[in-house]
Amino acid sequence: MTVLAAVIALVGSLFFALGAALQQFEAAGSAKPGLLVLLRRPRWLIGGVSIVTGGGLHIVALGLGPLTVVQPMGVASLLFALPIAAALHHRKPSRRELAAAALVAAGLIGLVLMVPESDGPTGLAPTGVLTLLGVSGVAAALLFLGSTAASPTGRAALLATASGVLYGATATLMRVLVDGSWNWWYLLALPVPALLALMMLQRAYAVGHFGVSFASLQIADPLTAVAFGALLLGEPLPTGVLPVAAALLAAVGTVALARTSPLEARHDPA
Repeated sequence: MTVLAAVIALVGSLFFALGAALQQFEAAGSAKPGLLVLLRRPRWLIGGVSIVTGGGLHIVALGLGPLTVVQPMGVASLLFALPIAAALHHRKPSRRELAAAALVAAGLIGLVLMVPESDGPTGLAPTGVLTLLGVSGVAAALLFLGSTAASPTGRAALLATASGVLYGATATLMRVLVDGSWNWWYLLALPVPALLALMMLQRAYAVGHFGVSFASLQIADPLTAVAFGALLLGEPLPTGVLPVAAALLAAVGTVALARTSPLEARHDPA
């Protein structure tokens, strides 16, 4: 069952990578990467279906195997996404680009394996939900404002990080709902950070530095979820030097990606 879970998680990562690459291809270089525009593009919609499929397979894998096996397979989506995105833009990823992605993946694997598992159900009071939405919203707004004055590489990283923060808030709220703290207005609040995250991510993709955007998203999302889990749900945090080293490794890989990932744009025929 563990081998089956690993295989399903790996296939899920491939679907997630394909979806991200397709959506970035449609958004890259777009002057107006708004959702209403992108929703009219079949390839972008196919990318969305692929991402949902990948997420579903990841959930199935978590039901079949241990977290320590499934989560590292999910991180592999970065290594899949770069070659797929490069192929869509009619180029080959460089060795340095892939090596940088491998550093990010290694750092993320180290982080997810060192996060202690939570015991028992989680609960969140209404004030906690408001805090969750408020903190993530303010953080995303500050990152968005910072992106307006940044270089293209910095803009892609900051926008994707803002998206990751909002997705991390979404994941935290979803975990509370799944664990039994069911409340109809919690359910109504759930789409707010999710939609804002999707909008931020498309803006990041529109810049054209896919490797930087995708790596920043993959780092910010789990770190935000872990932080909210500790602050609002009382979940344990990883301790010691190793988690810090893993985070630094992921950061170094992202900086390396920023230097090696080319600026890409989708050129529509006239």
